[in-house]
Amino acid sequence: MAYYIDLFSPETYEAFGRSTQDISGFRMRHKGMADRIKSGDMFACYVTRVSRWCGLLEILEGPFIDNKPIFLPENDPFVVRFRVRPMVWLPMDQALPIHNDKVWNGLSFTRALEKGSIGWTGKVRGSLVKLDDKDGKFLADALTSQANSHQVYALDEAERKKLATHTVNRPDKVVTVSVPEDAAPTEDVSAPQEAETRESIRIQSLIAQIGARMGMSIWIPRADRGGVLKEWKNDGQLLLERLPLNYDDTTLRTIEHRGRKFRVASCKDTFGSAGLVYRRFVGRLSPRVVYPFNASGLRGTYVLGSHPSR
Repeated sequence: MAYYIDLFSPETYEAFGRSTQDISGFRMRHKGMADRIKSGDMFACYVTRVSRWCGLLEILEGPFIDNKPIFLPENDPFVVRFRVRPMVWLPMDQALPIHNDKVWNGLSFTRALEKGSIGWTGKVRGSLVKLDDKDGKFLADALTSQANSHQVYALDEAERKKLATHTVNRPDKVVTVSVPEDAAPTEDVSAPQEAETRESIRIQSLIAQIGARMGMSIWIPRADRGGVLKEWKNDGQLLLERLPLNYDDTTLRTIEHRGRKFRVASCKDTFGSAGLVYRRFVGRLSPRVVYPFNASGLRGTYVLGSHPSR
């Protein structure tokens, strides 16, 4: 018997809980990894965002390909499937937090680390990662014991926010998204930064100066604001706290929190059409975004962000 990680987002956790709980599905890109898994192996189920172990599934059959919608009402991407038997499936407030002392000290990939470390997260970044046999057995025993004891691990405010579901109404369908929250209070823009200024910060500060001289207002992603304002001496009159785009609040908050992934762009100041941004991400939320950057349209708000990761 081998143990493998089965990752659930809060949304797929809810979807599996509403289902007959006899099928676990994965994206097509996991087909190669799925082929090594056999009947009798076990899935240890982990919920992302809240970092909790929620279930134990025995594999009865698979993998096989099935396009029938189960986890989404249409276009279900989790088509590489296994027939499973739920040995344990816990309510969210009883799921085992990975930072719980017993769990943390019981797993080989966390016990040697400080609680604030992120060195362990690589283990739970993708589904179907094989667990060490001792780790798998530990989780199986811990989850089985929890199913009998029903100990409550109350969700704190930060976890409840991570579980909150937001939707964006597109013309063709409703898209479920999560809006990230800041991990820490926003840094005061006037506070000095001790770290050496990155090249991207210097470039952004130069762009801000150019935009200001052209009469544009400036928006800077929160994560970069302190560094840019250390280089660009601005009186604050041109600096925007919020993007003046005519998108729904969910889209705006997502753009603002993910601002570091965006290239520099310009926005018209009337109806919010934008020569914007990270198409793969924002385009999914709001098809009204106009992607091509048009040098002749340099009017209105100048949006500032660092280069997207490649």
